[in-house]
Amino acid sequence: MKRVVALVTALLLAGFAQAQGDPAADAREAAQQLEQASIALQEAVEARDRVRALTETVRAFEAGLGAMREGLRQVATREATLTRRLEARDGEIAQLLGVIQTIEISPPPVLMLHPSGPVGSARSGMMLADVTPGLARKAQELRSDLEEVQTLRLLQQSALDKMEQGLAGIQKARAELSQAIADRTDLPIRFTEDPVRTAILISSTETLGGFASGLSLIGVEEIEDTDIDISEQKGEIDLPVQGVILHRAGDADAAGIRRDGIIVATRPRALVVSPVSATIRYRGPLLDLGNVVILEPQAETLFVLSGLDEVYGDTGQVIPAGTPVGIMGGTTPNLGTILSLSSEGSGTDRSETLYIEVREGGSPVDPEDWFRTDKDG
Repeated sequence: MKRVVALVTALLLAGFAQAQGDPAADAREAAQQLEQASIALQEAVEARDRVRALTETVRAFEAGLGAMREGLRQVATREATLTRRLEARDGEIAQLLGVIQTIEISPPPVLMLHPSGPVGSARSGMMLADVTPGLARKAQELRSDLEEVQTLRLLQQSALDKMEQGLAGIQKARAELSQAIADRTDLPIRFTEDPVRTAILISSTETLGGFASGLSLIGVEEIEDTDIDISEQKGEIDLPVQGVILHRAGDADAAGIRRDGIIVATRPRALVVSPVSATIRYRGPLLDLGNVVILEPQAETLFVLSGLDEVYGDTGQVIPAGTPVGIMGGTTPNLGTILSLSSEGSGTDRSETLYIEVREGGSPVDPEDWFRTDKDG
């Protein structure tokens, strides 16, 4: 019987193996994404097109940090489930070990005695032999759960270390990107803005539609039309920011207001880019919409992006697809907050909102006619 006790004890106290399953795999994959983003940041310093390289780096960090948050959420959820299961079995395991130890310390003569005589003793021995494998299986199950809990906890700590490095990396990448955009001088200029005319237009309009209708008046000279046509891209254009749809066109928001555009929930400090090649028709504060960027990808079509904290570029510039036009507000949460959010479920850290409106021929249309909104960024 000593061998049985030793077997169960060994199974309970054996070394920990690697945890299997999606939570661990997802967290490790996210760590690799952050590592690759760090390498990309180093390479971007020497890149000829630093704006493009740094934009890709910032978005890589955003994707990696987002994946890490989700990985931590899954890990925390799995660990909590296993911990509750182990706590529920504490009494059962203790009772089983107590029975085995009692049998082990009983004198051999007592073990051989049975009220029914030798036949009863033989039957008892057979029953004990049947029970022993079951005890071993339960011990093995417990060991597996203990292994996974321990590995998940180690993985959480490793993930937090990677996330701390990632947060430092993305802050550095954003700062370098902002400077690279300010230093850029190679973009074509379609028109030069007249600040006086722009100020008069802002003061004389009360709606976004009214302002958009007067955009042709803000140039020093008449703004030439463009012959670019992106109609074939309708419905396939990626959203300008990584996020999820919070309200669709025509839906009432929390205040009961219905708008012509969509509202995208984003994480704090998320990068906003031009989804296609376009002319910056306006950038700056407007009405009650906060900082606004109005892009013209083709004649008679405007993409309006509002709610940004910072805006990049200059009015009149023609920018390539993927060029940063701004950054969302908010404050990047610290590690403790991120870990807390990760255990509550996905989506709780998307505290900022970007409003997207599309206007054709002076009238608003459903942005989902243009943008692909069926994926979570």
